[in-house]
Amino acid sequence: MDRAKEAVRSYYDDKGDEGFQKQLLLWQVIDERWNNTLHRPIHAAGIFLNPGFAYSCSFQFDAEVMDGFFTCVQKMVPSPSERADISKEMEVYRMAGGTLSFDMAIQDRTTKMPDAWWRSYGGRLPKLQKIAIRILSQTCSSSGCERNWSVFEKIHTKRRNR
Repeated sequence: MDRAKEAVRSYYDDKGDEGFQKQLLLWQVIDERWNNTLHRPIHAAGIFLNPGFAYSCSFQFDAEVMDGFFTCVQKMVPSPSERADISKEMEVYRMAGGTLSFDMAIQDRTTKMPDAWWRSYGGRLPKLQKIAIRILSQTCSSSGCERNWSVFEKIHTKRRNR
């Protein structure tokens, strides 16, 4: 979403006050779509639990991602003792300890589907493995994307882009 907003800003940057007003209007549409459709705790949890992202050198988990993950854990795991176990297992996951540090596990971080990676290498972290597989095995829906494209089609008409 940041890239979309940056593209809008650069397009309207030299268009004066009228361009600035249009930019703000488009940003409002983008923010509304992001907040109402695409910005959910389960998406943040999926990013955190995806080893391809989690162990990427350039990816840092901010408070927003961690808040989303903790929100999912709180909703999906009713037992405080199980949540405490997940918290302990999280540290092993973050530090890539145990079987997560094997060469095969490291190599498969980006080549295997995330849920399959957890099935293969997450056995020593059973509580975190269970929630990771549940979250990462969710089917994706294109309805949110379809709604976005519908809005963007209204913004980017042939007449406007001439």
